[in-house]
Amino acid sequence: MVMERSGQDRRSTVGIWVGNLPGPLALFNRFSITRYLLASIVSLAFDVALFMVLVAFATDPGWSSAAGYSAGIIVHWLISSSFVFPGKTRQGAALQLQRIGFIGTAVLGLGITVSIVSWLTEMGVVPVLAKGAAVFVSFFVVYLTRKFGVFR
Repeated sequence: MVMERSGQDRRSTVGIWVGNLPGPLALFNRFSITRYLLASIVSLAFDVALFMVLVAFATDPGWSSAAGYSAGIIVHWLISSSFVFPGKTRQGAALQLQRIGFIGTAVLGLGITVSIVSWLTEMGVVPVLAKGAAVFVSFFVVYLTRKFGVFR
Protein backbone atom coordinates (compact mmCIF):
# COMPACT_ATOMS: atom_id res chain seq x y z
CA MET A 1 0.00 0.00 0.00
CA VAL A 2 1.51 3.33 -1.09
CA MET A 3 0.69 6.30 1.09
CA GLU A 4 0.38 9.72 -0.47
CA ARG A 5 1.52 12.77 1.43
CA SER A 6 -0.24 16.06 0.91
CA GLY A 7 1.65 19.34 0.82
CA GLN A 8 0.39 20.11 4.34
CA ASP A 9 1.34 16.74 5.84
CA ARG A 10 4.83 17.05 7.33
CA ARG A 11 4.90 13.52 8.69
CA SER A 12 7.39 10.96 7.45
CA THR A 13 6.19 7.77 5.78
CA VAL A 14 6.65 6.00 9.13
CA GLY A 15 4.68 8.79 10.83
CA ILE A 16 1.82 8.36 8.39
CA TRP A 17 1.88 4.58 8.94
CA VAL A 18 1.82 4.99 12.73
CA GLY A 19 -0.92 7.61 12.44
CA ASN A 20 -3.07 5.14 10.51
CA LEU A 21 -2.83 2.48 13.22
CA PRO A 22 -6.17 1.55 14.81
CA GLY A 23 -7.54 3.21 17.94
CA PRO A 24 -5.24 3.75 20.90
CA LEU A 25 -2.14 2.79 18.91
CA ALA A 26 -2.59 5.89 16.72
CA LEU A 27 -2.02 8.01 19.83
CA PHE A 28 1.69 7.20 19.49
CA ASN A 29 1.75 9.57 16.55
CA ARG A 30 -0.37 12.34 18.04
CA PHE A 31 2.12 13.81 20.51
CA SER A 32 5.83 14.42 20.03
CA ILE A 33 6.50 13.02 23.53
CA THR A 34 5.03 9.63 22.52
CA ARG A 35 6.98 9.59 19.26
CA TYR A 36 10.06 10.59 21.23
CA LEU A 37 9.36 7.77 23.68
CA LEU A 38 9.21 5.26 20.81
CA ALA A 39 12.45 6.63 19.34
CA SER A 40 14.06 6.47 22.74
CA ILE A 41 13.00 2.86 23.27
CA VAL A 42 14.59 1.82 19.98
CA SER A 43 17.72 3.86 20.71
CA LEU A 44 17.83 2.54 24.25
CA ALA A 45 17.80 -1.03 22.93
CA PHE A 46 21.00 -0.29 21.01
CA ASP A 47 22.44 1.58 24.01
CA VAL A 48 21.73 -1.10 26.62
CA ALA A 49 22.78 -3.97 24.36
CA LEU A 50 26.22 -2.46 23.85
CA PHE A 51 26.42 -1.46 27.53
CA MET A 52 25.66 -4.99 28.71
CA VAL A 53 28.14 -6.57 26.29
CA LEU A 54 30.90 -4.25 27.44
CA VAL A 55 30.12 -4.75 31.14
CA ALA A 56 30.13 -8.53 30.56
CA PHE A 57 33.68 -8.15 29.24
CA ALA A 58 34.65 -6.35 32.48
CA THR A 59 34.78 -2.89 30.96
CA ASP A 60 34.34 -0.02 33.43
CA PRO A 61 30.58 0.70 33.80
CA GLY A 62 31.10 4.44 33.25
CA TRP A 63 32.94 3.90 29.96
CA SER A 64 30.47 1.20 28.95
CA SER A 65 27.60 3.61 29.48
CA ALA A 66 29.41 6.22 27.36
CA ALA A 67 29.87 3.78 24.46
CA GLY A 68 26.27 2.55 24.65
CA TYR A 69 24.89 6.07 24.84
CA SER A 70 26.98 7.11 21.84
CA ALA A 71 25.55 4.27 19.72
CA GLY A 72 22.06 5.31 20.82
CA ILE A 73 22.73 8.92 19.77
CA ILE A 74 23.23 7.92 16.15
CA VAL A 75 20.07 5.82 16.08
CA HIS A 76 18.10 8.59 17.80
CA TRP A 77 19.11 11.26 15.26
CA LEU A 78 17.92 9.09 12.41
CA ILE A 79 14.56 8.53 14.09
CA SER A 80 14.11 12.04 15.52
CA SER A 81 14.81 13.88 12.31
CA SER A 82 12.33 11.84 10.29
CA PHE A 83 9.65 10.64 12.73
CA VAL A 84 9.64 12.50 16.05
CA PHE A 85 9.93 16.07 14.77
CA PRO A 86 8.78 15.79 11.13
CA GLY A 87 9.10 18.92 9.05
CA LYS A 88 11.41 20.50 11.60
CA THR A 89 14.66 19.39 9.97
CA ARG A 90 16.48 22.33 8.44
CA GLN A 91 18.32 22.57 5.12
CA GLY A 92 21.83 23.68 4.20
CA ALA A 93 23.87 25.46 6.86
CA ALA A 94 20.89 25.50 9.22
CA LEU A 95 20.87 21.68 9.10
CA GLN A 96 24.49 21.64 10.22
CA LEU A 97 23.64 23.93 13.14
CA GLN A 98 20.69 21.70 14.00
CA ARG A 99 22.95 18.64 14.00
CA ILE A 100 25.41 20.46 16.25
CA GLY A 101 22.52 21.30 18.60
CA PHE A 102 21.42 17.67 18.55
CA ILE A 103 24.95 16.53 19.34
CA GLY A 104 25.12 19.16 22.12
CA THR A 105 21.99 17.76 23.74
CA ALA A 106 23.42 14.27 23.30
CA VAL A 107 26.58 15.36 25.11
CA LEU A 108 24.37 16.78 27.87
CA GLY A 109 22.55 13.44 28.12
CA LEU A 110 25.86 11.59 27.97
CA GLY A 111 27.22 13.67 30.84
CA ILE A 112 24.10 13.02 32.88
CA THR A 113 24.23 9.30 32.09
CA VAL A 114 27.93 8.77 32.82
CA SER A 115 27.77 10.86 35.99
CA ILE A 116 24.77 9.04 37.41
CA VAL A 117 26.04 5.56 36.45
CA SER A 118 29.51 6.25 37.84
CA TRP A 119 28.20 7.82 41.03
CA LEU A 120 25.62 5.13 41.75
CA THR A 121 27.95 2.20 40.98
CA GLU A 122 30.58 3.71 43.28
CA MET A 123 27.89 3.70 45.96
CA GLY A 124 27.36 -0.03 45.36
CA VAL A 125 24.28 0.08 43.13
CA VAL A 126 24.13 -2.67 40.49
CA PRO A 127 25.18 -1.21 37.09
CA VAL A 128 21.87 -2.04 35.40
CA LEU A 129 19.87 -0.19 38.08
CA ALA A 130 22.27 2.75 37.90
CA LYS A 131 21.79 2.83 34.14
CA GLY A 132 18.01 2.77 34.62
CA ALA A 133 18.12 5.80 36.90
CA ALA A 134 20.34 7.62 34.42
CA VAL A 135 18.00 6.82 31.53
CA PHE A 136 15.02 8.25 33.40
CA VAL A 137 16.71 11.56 34.22
CA SER A 138 18.44 12.07 30.87
CA PHE A 139 15.27 11.20 28.90
CA PHE A 140 13.31 14.18 30.19
CA VAL A 141 16.19 16.67 30.19
CA VAL A 142 17.21 15.85 26.62
CA TYR A 143 13.62 15.69 25.29
CA LEU A 144 12.84 19.16 26.60
CA THR A 145 16.03 20.69 25.20
CA ARG A 146 15.43 19.08 21.81
CA LYS A 147 11.74 20.00 21.62
CA PHE A 148 12.20 23.62 22.65
CA GLY A 149 15.70 24.17 21.29
CA VAL A 150 16.95 21.93 18.51
CA PHE A 151 13.65 21.16 16.74
CA ARG A 152 11.64 24.27 17.59
